[in-house]
Amino acid sequence: MFLANFNMLTALVVIFAISYALIALEHPLNINKSASALIGAGLLWTVYALSVGDAPRVGAELGESLVSTAQIVFFLMGAMAIVELIDAHNGFDVITSRIRTSRLPVLMWQVGFATFFLSAILDNLTTTIVMVSLMRKLLAKREDRLFFAGIIVICANAGGAWSPIGDVTTTMLWIGGQITSAAIIKAVLLPSLASMLVPLAITAYLLRGRELVAPEQDSGESVTQAGHFERNLIFFLGLGILVAVPIFKTLTHLPPFMGILFGLGILWLVGDLVHRNLDEELRRPLTLTYALSRIDMSSLVFFIGILLSVATLEHAHILTGLAQWLDRVVGRQDIIVLTIGLASAIVDNVPLVAASMGMYSLTQYPPDHFLWEFMAYCAGTGGSILIIGSAAGVAAMGLEKIQFFWYLRKIGWLALSGYFAGVGVYLVQYWLLH
Repeated sequence: MFLANFNMLTALVVIFAISYALIALEHPLNINKSASALIGAGLLWTVYALSVGDAPRVGAELGESLVSTAQIVFFLMGAMAIVELIDAHNGFDVITSRIRTSRLPVLMWQVGFATFFLSAILDNLTTTIVMVSLMRKLLAKREDRLFFAGIIVICANAGGAWSPIGDVTTTMLWIGGQITSAAIIKAVLLPSLASMLVPLAITAYLLRGRELVAPEQDSGESVTQAGHFERNLIFFLGLGILVAVPIFKTLTHLPPFMGILFGLGILWLVGDLVHRNLDEELRRPLTLTYALSRIDMSSLVFFIGILLSVATLEHAHILTGLAQWLDRVVGRQDIIVLTIGLASAIVDNVPLVAASMGMYSLTQYPPDHFLWEFMAYCAGTGGSILIIGSAAGVAAMGLEKIQFFWYLRKIGWLALSGYFAGVGVYLVQYWLLH
C-alpha cells in the first residue's frame, strides 16, 4: 500500500514538473502553454483516479475543484468581455487623449501613474496593451518606445497587485477567500506605489532634459461608428461595473463571478439599446456578442488547465507536505513568500499562487493574514523583473518585439529595485500596524 501510494505521488510530481517546464519554456519551444496545461491536467487526474480506485471520491473532489475553477474563469471571461466592448468604442481615448507633453520625463510620470491606476480598475494585461499602443502614437524613436514599454510593464503589474480585480493572482486570492477587498487595498497600496515610484524616479532622472520626438501624423486614423455619447457611456458604465463588483460581493456575499455576469448583462442591454438604429454591418463590431468573440480564450483555457492540475496535487496532499517542508527548512514566512515572488519572474505566477493556495489552509492562515497579503504583492510585482515573468511583459514583448536580454539589462534592475522597495515598505508598514 505504501509503495503504491509512493509511486502515485512520484508520478504526479514528475508529470506536474514536466508540464510546468513546458509552460515556462512556451516561447523557446513554440508550444502554447494552454496545450501543456490541459495535457498536464488530463494526465494528473487520470493517474490520480486510477491509483486511488475510488470513483465516487475522485468524482466529488473533481467536482469541488471544478466549482472553484469555474468561478475564476467566469469572472475573467466577464471582465475581458467588458474591456473588449470598451475598446471597440475607443473608450480608452477618454484617458489616453489627455496625456500630452513635450518632455520625456514628464511623459514618463504621466504614463506611469495612468498605467498604475488604470490597471487597478481593468487588469495589468489590458492596460499594458492600451498604453504601449498609445506610445506608438506619441513617440517616434524606437529606443524611447522600448524604454517606455518596459516601465509600463512595471507600473501595470504594480497597479494590479493592490486591487482585487487588477491581477489574475490577486483575483484568485480574492475569489478563494484568502483576502478581502478593503484589506488588500489598505495593505498593498503603499508597497505597490513604492514599487512603481522607485523605477519611475530613476528613469525620470536618466531622461532629464530630453525632448519628446513625436511621429508624423497619420491622416488615416481608425474610425469607429460609435459617437461621442456612446463612447463615454460604454466607457464609464463598463468601468463602473468593474469597480462595483467588490461592493456587490460585500453587500450580497455572492461570489464575484455573479456580480460580473450581472453587470455584463446590464452592459449588453444598454449597448443593444443605444445602437439599435444602426445598420447590422455597422452595429456588429460594437455589440457585446462581437466582444465575446474577441476575448483571449487561450488564456482562459490555460487557467482551467493549471488550476485543475494544481487541484490534483492538493487532493493528493502533496502541497500540504511541501508547505510543512518549507516551514521546517526555511522557517520564515516572509522569506518563503519573497522567494515565490522572485520565482514568478522566471515561471508563471498563476500556478505559483494556485499552488500556494493549496499549500496553506484558511484554517491555519485566515483571510487577510500576512501570508496572503504579502503573497499578493510579491507574486503580482515579482513578474516584472523579467520580460517573460508576467502576462503584461509577454504582451509588451509581442507588441514592440522587445528582446529578452535587452529588457534584462535596461529594465530588470529597475523592476528589482522597485520590488525590494515595496517589500521594505510592506514589512515596515506591517510591523508598525501590528
